[in-house]
Amino acid sequence: MADVQSSPSTEVRCQEKTRGGLCYEVILGEPEAKATPPKRTNSPNKNVVSVHDIEEKLRAAEERRQQLEFNKIAALSAKMQKIEDASRKKDEQTTQFITNTKDALEQKMETHVGKREAYITDLKSKLKDHIENVEKTRLSLEQQTDEVRTAIEEKLKSASAHRDENIKKMIERLKEHEDQVHRVRSLNTIKFQQLESAVQEKLDHAQNRREQLEQEQKEKLRNHNTRAVEIKQTVEERKTSVSAQIENKLTTAEQNREKEIQRKLEAAKKYNERTVEVKQTMEIRKTEKSTQLETKLNVAEVNREKEIQKKLENIKKNEKRAEAVRQNKANLLATQQVTTASSG
Repeated sequence: MADVQSSPSTEVRCQEKTRGGLCYEVILGEPEAKATPPKRTNSPNKNVVSVHDIEEKLRAAEERRQQLEFNKIAALSAKMQKIEDASRKKDEQTTQFITNTKDALEQKMETHVGKREAYITDLKSKLKDHIENVEKTRLSLEQQTDEVRTAIEEKLKSASAHRDENIKKMIERLKEHEDQVHRVRSLNTIKFQQLESAVQEKLDHAQNRREQLEQEQKEKLRNHNTRAVEIKQTVEERKTSVSAQIENKLTTAEQNREKEIQRKLEAAKKYNERTVEVKQTMEIRKTEKSTQLETKLNVAEVNREKEIQKKLENIKKNEKRAEAVRQNKANLLATQQVTTASSG
């Protein structure tokens, strides 16, 4: 290996280019104009090389090689130290980053868990309040339904009782009316009999009076037979006139009696016809009222059935709505639980 000598104006740099080899860069200085060129020494004879020189050269080459290896080892050690320092710094930074990230994530998770638990607690309380409100509403609806059903049943019972009482009162009134009609008829019959007996008594009395007058006139005529013909004629005339007057009076009284009896009979007949008409009218009214009562009761029964059906439909709708709300709440709770489990 040749000996490399460097002057003060030159610079030799050594760097490793490939594994197992060296590369040298020789930088030459600027030439000096005033410098005197060195004197050329007389080179020894190249052909004469001693063993001592060869050994010196080999020793110098070995020293240079060892120096190069030492430099190479020192450079490698420095490089490895730098790599170890960089790796240690990187590990420290990675560890610090992991620690900081872990602390931040743990804090975020704790915050998220706290918020989630608060949200779940709030949601559970709201669901509990809503379920309690739904249950209260359902209980109130059931209570209102029971009250309405009880009120309707009481109304129907009272209507049935009133109907029975009204029918009983109407039957009693009809019985009282029939009794009144019988009483009036019997009273009219008695009055008619009394009137007929009174008229008959009057007629008998008039007949007796007429016979008595005739007897008196006859007695007077017997007592005055001895009078003169004029008196006799006068008496006969007076007798005839009196008889005619009496006959006229009796005929008039008989006609009046017949007219009175006929009028009374017509009045009684009209009263009887009126009584029959009143009785028929009462029967018709009774039938109509019974029909109206039956119609009203049937209408009330139909209305009650419709009202009960409507209430039952409303109750079923409310129950379906409450069931839907409960199912929605259950689905929401299940979704929240699944979300909580997945986030946990």
